[in-house]
Amino acid sequence: MTDRRTALVAAGYDAMADTWETWSAQISDDPRWDWLTRLTDRLQAGAQVVELGCGNGTRESRELAARFQLTGVDLSAEQLRRARARVPGATFVQADLTTVDFAPDSLDAVCALYVLNHVPRELLPQVFDHVQTWLRPDGLFLATLGANDVEEWEGEWLGVPMYFSGHDPARNRELLAGFEVVDDDVVTISEPEGPVSFHWILARR
Repeated sequence: MTDRRTALVAAGYDAMADTWETWSAQISDDPRWDWLTRLTDRLQAGAQVVELGCGNGTRESRELAARFQLTGVDLSAEQLRRARARVPGATFVQADLTTVDFAPDSLDAVCALYVLNHVPRELLPQVFDHVQTWLRPDGLFLATLGANDVEEWEGEWLGVPMYFSGHDPARNRELLAGFEVVDDDVVTISEPEGPVSFHWILARR
């Protein structure tokens, strides 16, 4: 974990684990379950799935682990401690999603929910290239991306230093041009601080 920005995100999610759970529970219009269903409905039982930025053992992780062979990847030791306790049927790895590696053509699906906006945007092309390499032919990639042109933002978020970065939807689509887009939409949700838009994409290798 050599990148300063990566270390900032890891330390932030370690420090605010309880705060994040309270904060996220206040969001009532999050579409992640609907989008996850669009992914899972296309997978066979027992499929090999990787969740990048898996967090603390969310409802989505529990659903994936109940139906598929799930490997969760996260930077935060505290988030992973909670995930292992809540989702004992999954495998969890502490790693940077920009450098973690899986065997070529070994996965049926990869999902990354609300994590890629913490990745420096100049690293997104290599992340997408890695995902494409890991997926089997016709494998699926579900991603939540930022929906605004944000080169870099650092500041206090939920009481800790945090990092965000992202592109607008048109640039996101360009970066994912190697995939076949199955579903694509910009969705605005009501976070406690106000409305925020995210770009959701379900794509096929």
